[in-house]
Amino acid sequence: MAARAYWQGQIRLALVSIPVEIYSASKSGSRISFNQIHEPSGKRISYEKVVPGIGPIDRDEIIRGYEISKGNYVLLEDEEIEAVKIESKRTLELVQFVDACEIDPLYFEKPYYVAPQDELAEEAFIVLREALRKAKKVALGQLSVRGREKLVAIKPCGNGLLLETLRYADEVRVGQSFFADIDDAKPKKELLDLANTLIEQKSAPFDAGEFEDRYAEALKKLIDKKAKSKSKKAVIEDVDNPDAPPGSNVIDLMAALKKSVEGDKAKKPAKRKKSA
Repeated sequence: MAARAYWQGQIRLALVSIPVEIYSASKSGSRISFNQIHEPSGKRISYEKVVPGIGPIDRDEIIRGYEISKGNYVLLEDEEIEAVKIESKRTLELVQFVDACEIDPLYFEKPYYVAPQDELAEEAFIVLREALRKAKKVALGQLSVRGREKLVAIKPCGNGLLLETLRYADEVRVGQSFFADIDDAKPKKELLDLANTLIEQKSAPFDAGEFEDRYAEALKKLIDKKAKSKSKKAVIEDVDNPDAPPGSNVIDLMAALKKSVEGDKAKKPAKRKKSA
């Protein structure tokens, strides 16, 4: 089944318009979802739309409302919301170009792939891609989708473009308020050297394929085990460190770092094959 476009429209740079399609670059992967079950009957719980004092109501009786004061709503039909016209519903205008390092990772939200809509759009699409690559810049703009206008950043990605939605300034908390009580004293040189040695020993090129969702895998094993078991309970194996008593803390940081460095030397990973 072909992927469904998240957004269709045009990227505009000054007087140049490029018809494009945007597709989600992420997927749910091995995520496990649960249903709520009524234990005595074993049946799935369903939910009804209920109005206090009236009871269950039909879906076609529901419209959207915005609360302007306690219990007082402005009601809006879907057609009225859809009729709100802003340019970014069909056009993503590139209004600014910045260095990628200027955007704090806190602002990045979700990635999407951008592709030309047809062969006629390819030439202008390729020019934009290569111009961004040569300038080493990221393009910024806004697009409207699913009831929200999103701030986005666009950069080259292989033969295409990668679009990342960004959080607005009022959606990001200032981190310094959480760090106010942390001591700003410099650590001892010996401790810092040991920590740097450990970091160097564990440094390697990033490969997302080397990591997996261990919690999801453990849940799958539990589900499989319980599905085959006749009893209601399944025995769960404790994977915590048996030598560490509950609530214990590392007191001797120097000894712990030295032990970590020596332990990592003993189990050095095999050298990776260079990719083409």
